[in-house]
Amino acid sequence: MAMGGAGEVFTDINITPLTDVFLVLLVIMILIAPLIDKSELKIKPPETFHAKKENSRSKSIMIDVSKEGQIAVNGVTLKDTTPAGIQAKITECITKLGIKDVPVTVNADGDCKQKDVVNIMTAASAAGISKMRVATIQTTNY
Repeated sequence: MAMGGAGEVFTDINITPLTDVFLVLLVIMILIAPLIDKSELKIKPPETFHAKKENSRSKSIMIDVSKEGQIAVNGVTLKDTTPAGIQAKITECITKLGIKDVPVTVNADGDCKQKDVVNIMTAASAAGISKMRVATIQTTNY
C-alpha cells in the first residue's frame, strides 16, 4: 500500500515498536525479580557513649532476638514467634511481675530481620506496653 495519495485510508498497524518496548520491560523484570526476594533491612543498634545500664532487670521484660529469628522473653525461648504467641508471653510476664506499666527492652542481634522486631513491637503494643526501648551498644570511644 502506497502512502501518498490523497484520500487513502491507513489500515495497517505497525506493532514492531510496541513489541520492542514489551521485550525490554520483560528483560528488566527478569533481571530485577530475584533481587526483590533477597532484600532485607538490616538492624544496627545505635551506639551510645553516656547511657546508664539498666540494673532493675527483675522489674522489666527483656526480649532477645537472634539473627535466626529465635525470640526469648526473659530468657525463655518461644516456640510460637507470631505476634499472638509473643503477646501471650508478655501478658504472662506482666501478670507475674504484678506491675501495670512494665518497661520492655528489645535486644536485637545486628543481623536479625526487621520483621521480627516489628512483630515484637506489635505484640507488646497489643499487650498494653507503653514503655519500650531498643538496647544500644555501649562504646567507650569518644
